[in-house]
Amino acid sequence: MYTFSSKLKTLSIILMVLGILGVGYSFLTAPKNTAEVEEILKKEAEEHGGHHQAAGHETHDAHAATTEVHETPVATAEVKPEASMADSVHVDTISISKDTAHAVAATEEHHSDKDHAAVAAHGHDKAEGGHDVAHAEHAKHVEHVFHQLKNKPWAAVFVAALFFMLISLGALAFYAIQQVAQAGWSPVLFRVMQGITAYLPWGSIIVFILLALGAFHVHHLYVWMDADLLDPANPKYDKLIANKSGYLNEYFWLIRAAVFIIGWNLYRYFSRKNCLAQDEASDNAFYKKNFKMSAAFLVFFIVTESIMSWDWIMSVDPHWFSTLFGWYVFASFFVSGITVIAMVTLYLKSRGYLEYVNTSHIHDLAKFMFGISVFWTYLWFSQFMLIWYANIPEEVTYFITRIEQYNLPFFGMVAMNFLFPVLILINTDFKRLTWIVVMAGIVILAGHYIDFYNMIMPATVGDRWFIGAGEIGAVFFFLGLFIFVVFTALTKSPLLAKRNPFIEESKHFHY
Repeated sequence: MYTFSSKLKTLSIILMVLGILGVGYSFLTAPKNTAEVEEILKKEAEEHGGHHQAAGHETHDAHAATTEVHETPVATAEVKPEASMADSVHVDTISISKDTAHAVAATEEHHSDKDHAAVAAHGHDKAEGGHDVAHAEHAKHVEHVFHQLKNKPWAAVFVAALFFMLISLGALAFYAIQQVAQAGWSPVLFRVMQGITAYLPWGSIIVFILLALGAFHVHHLYVWMDADLLDPANPKYDKLIANKSGYLNEYFWLIRAAVFIIGWNLYRYFSRKNCLAQDEASDNAFYKKNFKMSAAFLVFFIVTESIMSWDWIMSVDPHWFSTLFGWYVFASFFVSGITVIAMVTLYLKSRGYLEYVNTSHIHDLAKFMFGISVFWTYLWFSQFMLIWYANIPEEVTYFITRIEQYNLPFFGMVAMNFLFPVLILINTDFKRLTWIVVMAGIVILAGHYIDFYNMIMPATVGDRWFIGAGEIGAVFFFLGLFIFVVFTALTKSPLLAKRNPFIEESKHFHY
């Protein structure tokens, strides 16, 4: 039986405490009103010579905006005569092109070039009217930045909560695949996988609470929940979002989330129960039950995982869509789950446990880390290349926003999730070296956290992103909770599934 190290337990508690402090600080320092945002913008304007420039989008203060209205017509995006309609990008009411666009905000509250041009033309004749319009535009911008900064701590918590919950779900899917495949190499790792999946109930409850808080308008990460967007009489009315309201509505959305979470956790509970019962059984009845249950779960999982990715992640950008997105999200958390299995296994092995685990088992786990990293890259490139090449306005906006406002994390995570693991793990001998696998694992996990960060943050905080106390605190808290729950679960049962029909083959597995 495994004994939870007091040092590791203390570390997990310290991480949780530091995480709570960091997250709490981020909420306390978030602006409480637009007056505080005015001060923030004023300081930024002073630092940048009177202009605030974020991700290439210039925002002037009221005086500068008025001067521009009086003196200079507003430039619109240049469109070549021979260009097709697809050469321009439209985000809500902004028209841009790939080559001439300065930036695209990912949220819904922006004004169009047509409005700018109209204001500029009118300003030559009616200076006072131009002054009023400039004040209105400035006030609108301040309100927009206020919502972004208020979203930031919530988004940081949501990214970390979702990431760690999906790690446990990825480990659960990998466990189910091993059961259905009747794999002979992996049964000595089953209890490690079950320990990691023990986090799923805790993690999924936290994620569900965060989703429910959004549905009840405690936070505003999901712009489609704004009732004004569905009212044709409201100036903010959005026809596209209104047309999706039959599917994207708070109650149906939460019901779907509850069904997904309950289904995943039921399989986790009963598969573990049957696996433990098999240890004391005289036949393979419980193993056969698990086989059938795992096959049914995988069908349920692949459907619910896709819908989950649309509901919880893709809908933060309700105007954008991708048919590859479900697979893309799956590959990201699946490789993360396998990586955590490898790292927990290596830790337990270093502490003198898992006597039957050898370098061939580690080699196979590292092969999965390598292979799914390549699969993730294939999906990333396929999604990016097809959307960028087609240049359909509703789709390409997603990547323009991330390339221009999140350039370093966007391309950095490609290097972390593809180049680094492929170059390191392509060598067969390296897959058997503990320090190599651990190093690759740390980079992979960090890279896929950034992947989820790139999925959520541009739509919720726009160009107001930075890695601060909230982001670091959220990662610390959920990492500490993950360690505490997983290693506590590992103490509850023997680390060897001794009556599994393939256990002897797994004990003597060599590759």
